[in-house]
Amino acid sequence: MAKKRLGKGMDALFFEASDDEQKETEVSTSDIRLSEIEPSRDQPRKTFDQQAISALADSIREHGVLQPILVRPIAGGYKIIAGERRWRAAKEAGLTEIPAIVKELGDAQAAQIALIENLQREDLNPIEEAQGYDRLMKAFDMTQEQVSQAVGKSRPAVANSLRLLKLDEKTAEFVRNGELSTGHAKALLSVADSVRRYELAKEAVQKGYTVRQTERIAAAISEKPKPTGRIKFDDTYAMEIEAALVEHLGSGAVSVRPKKSGEYQLTVKLSDKEHLKRFAQMCIDYTDSKK
Repeated sequence: MAKKRLGKGMDALFFEASDDEQKETEVSTSDIRLSEIEPSRDQPRKTFDQQAISALADSIREHGVLQPILVRPIAGGYKIIAGERRWRAAKEAGLTEIPAIVKELGDAQAAQIALIENLQREDLNPIEEAQGYDRLMKAFDMTQEQVSQAVGKSRPAVANSLRLLKLDEKTAEFVRNGELSTGHAKALLSVADSVRRYELAKEAVQKGYTVRQTERIAAAISEKPKPTGRIKFDDTYAMEIEAALVEHLGSGAVSVRPKKSGEYQLTVKLSDKEHLKRFAQMCIDYTDSKK
C-alpha cells in the first residue's frame, strides 16, 4: 500500500509521545468510493474556485490523485477532514474511487486538523485565513504562538492576519473576492471610521489604487483632526489632492480643508527654500498652462 508523509503541522497531530521521545506514526492509504464520502461542515474554506477545481480535474485525469485525502469513519460512510478540493475534482474527473487515509477521530480533533491542514496551504483567501486562526484560538484554546507553530507561520504573520477581522463586512468582501489585497486591507485599517474606511475601499477598487496610494490617502484621512461646527472633512477629492501634494513636495506639512462657502483652504508648511521654490514653480506652471 502507498504511504504518505503529511506536513509538519499535520505530523505533529499524529505523533505518539513516549517519555523519552516522539515517534511518527506511518499511515497507509486505501481506495474509497467517492459516493461513500461526504464533505464536512467544519471546512474552513467557504469559497471554491470552480476554474481551479476544473484544472485540478484535468490533472487528475492525466496523472491520477497524487496525494490522498484524509477522512474519518461515520455511520454509513466517511467524512472529509482534509482534501475536499481533491474530492470535488476527482468527481468532476469521473473517478469512482479516491485514495484516502482513514483516521478514527472525534468531532473536535477532526475540526482542528481540518483547520490546520487548510491554513498550511496558500490558497485560502485572506479573510478565510484570519477566520481560521480565530477559530483555532477560540474553539481549541490556542494562543497565537501555538497557532503559528501549528500552521508553520510566524506569530506576527498570524497577528497581522487576525487584524483583518476588524474590517466591516462590506470592506471585507472586497478582500474576500480578491478585489483588494491584504496590503490594501492593512492600509484601510488605519482609518478608524468604518463609513469612511468603506468609502475609501470602494474608491480603491473603482480607481484601481495601488497599496501605496491607498496608504497615502488613508494616512491623510487618519491625520485629520475632527472639524468643528457643521463642517465635515469628507471630500475624497481634497484628500487625494493633499496626498499628491505631500508626495510631490516631499513634505508632510500639507493640509486641505473644505470651507462652508464651498471654497478650499490650502496650508503648506515648507521646510526650506528649495521646497518653497518647488512649490512656487508648481503654481507658476499651473498658471501658465491656463493661459
